[in-house]
Amino acid sequence: MTATPGTTGPAGEATRRLTTAQALVAFLARQYAERDGERHRLIAATWGVFGHGNVAGIGQALLETGPAMPYLQGRNEQAMVHAAVGYARQSGRLSAQAVTTSIGPGATNLVTGAALATVNHLPVLLLPGDTFATRPADPVLQQLEVAYAGDVSVNDCLRPVSRYFDRISRPEALIPAALHAMRVLADPAETGAVTLALPQDVQAEAHDWPAEFFAERVWHVRRPAPDPYELDRAARAVRAAHRPLIIAGGGVHHSAAEDALAAFAAATGIPVASTQAGKGSLRHDHPADVGGIGHTGTATADDLARTADLVIGIGTRYTDFTTASATLFQHPGVRFLNVNLTGFDAHKLAAVPLVADARTALDALTAALAGHRTDPAYVTEYTEAKARWELRVDAAYATPDPEARPTQAQVLGLLDELVTEEDVLVNAAGSLPGDLHKLWRARSPRQYHVEYGYSCMGYEIPAAIGVRMAAPDRPVWALVGDGTYLMNPTEIVTAVQEGLPVKLVVLQNHGYASIGGLSEATGGERFGTDYRHRSADGNFTGPPLPVDLAANAASLGMRVLRAGTVGELRAALAEARAADRPVCVHVETETPGDGPGSPGAQAWWDVPVAGTATRPAAVEARKEYERHSAGRRRHL
Repeated sequence: MTATPGTTGPAGEATRRLTTAQALVAFLARQYAERDGERHRLIAATWGVFGHGNVAGIGQALLETGPAMPYLQGRNEQAMVHAAVGYARQSGRLSAQAVTTSIGPGATNLVTGAALATVNHLPVLLLPGDTFATRPADPVLQQLEVAYAGDVSVNDCLRPVSRYFDRISRPEALIPAALHAMRVLADPAETGAVTLALPQDVQAEAHDWPAEFFAERVWHVRRPAPDPYELDRAARAVRAAHRPLIIAGGGVHHSAAEDALAAFAAATGIPVASTQAGKGSLRHDHPADVGGIGHTGTATADDLARTADLVIGIGTRYTDFTTASATLFQHPGVRFLNVNLTGFDAHKLAAVPLVADARTALDALTAALAGHRTDPAYVTEYTEAKARWELRVDAAYATPDPEARPTQAQVLGLLDELVTEEDVLVNAAGSLPGDLHKLWRARSPRQYHVEYGYSCMGYEIPAAIGVRMAAPDRPVWALVGDGTYLMNPTEIVTAVQEGLPVKLVVLQNHGYASIGGLSEATGGERFGTDYRHRSADGNFTGPPLPVDLAANAASLGMRVLRAGTVGELRAALAEARAADRPVCVHVETETPGDGPGSPGAQAWWDVPVAGTATRPAAVEARKEYERHSAGRRRHL
């Protein structure tokens, strides 16, 4: 980096004269995370869309820094955060990326991505430009004027969705803020979006920085061990249980505890269900794996949950999809044992808490339970139930007619035929997460990449780019419905520019399949969920709109393969997997109800239905709602 040569500060220490932006980039390039003796770049690259507010600050600093801090050009600020999140998750949260934007809409476009990162406990560093700290003109372009507070800007929208937030109003303030930012990014319990708002004048201001600020720094990612008292309570709870069930959450993956979980399940015979974030914690063919749990889970897992007397949550937040909106766990004496890094999550559902790293806790609990195994009859019960569910998966995947238009489940079945443990599937929203959670046979810990903590439409394509950057030798598939594609296709251009051979599968069913089904179930009669012409009375009628998403993807630089039948889709998927450039497979699928499909929901999910209505569909839906909601429990 070009800068004034080293000088001596007032206390005799060596200094470097750099702008605030140059100092920040130089600092970030020297930060590392370490766990289990393996070291990784903490900030591996910086995404950026430039405008006033960062072009002459961070932009100039990145130009001067060169390869020491790689720059990645994005097209949409929210999408850049999604790409960084995909990278962080695939990297096991041990390496992250930064995202810089201009002030104004560039900064506010970060909010959705920041929320997604923080909800999912995934590290990303946000560097939005901000209005002038010195206020030479007031207001300036894109400034939010707040009559009661002169120090508020649009960046304050990022406060509630950030794990750490600071505004660098003076160069000197960067040093403590940057150190706090790295601490949070490397913290296994507190990580998420970290925001350093950077006023554009401060970015460009020169300052004498202590040379020590730029020394290489390694942040250790700790593995907290369980408290002996809590470990003893946990072991006693497991020994006393007759029908225990493990729920593996995302914390298993974050801790790289998959082998420890497999050993624990093998030693005890306790079945393992998984949340969306935890799927793949065990291979699908592990004897103890019983599949997804909750509203989008398997019949095997949900039936076990209804009769479990001890639920062992490992790294899970117990969202409403997991608990079927507090209706799933129905054993009269059911209790909970929660292994989690945070006391907040470990104490949920009045559980016996085991606050510790998942891998460390599982190793200790396995040792504490030496010789203990669950009832062989219970093992036989869930083994046979799992075999019955696999037959249902086979039926949903079956493609007896190669000339037929495929269902969504059959698309997954054709992928199931093709992929190996190396492939990664990325998805986030629509009806696909439900089918994937119930049906997909995960072959490796990092294969199943479904973001369902925030379930953000538009996540898949940019996240696939981030995943591919983190795993350059693995085939990466972004599975996208037509509704999600229309939300955020622009990062196709980034994949083309960077030469990243991601595989995009666009499933076209001309509407919002997931919300359409939910609308029908709750008395909304699929209102506003089809892509059709609208008549004068407000109804959606006629054939689907003449929208060609395949042509759109091609116009953005992707090679496109169109598939109209099962046979054509099988060939297109194989060609896409072998490709060394970005490829889109476009397939028209049968709409729900037209042919064989995925098994329906095996547990309830609470979406309130109108308490009074005139249309019969809503009246009947309310009766069904009251029937299900009567089974809700508070676990105390």
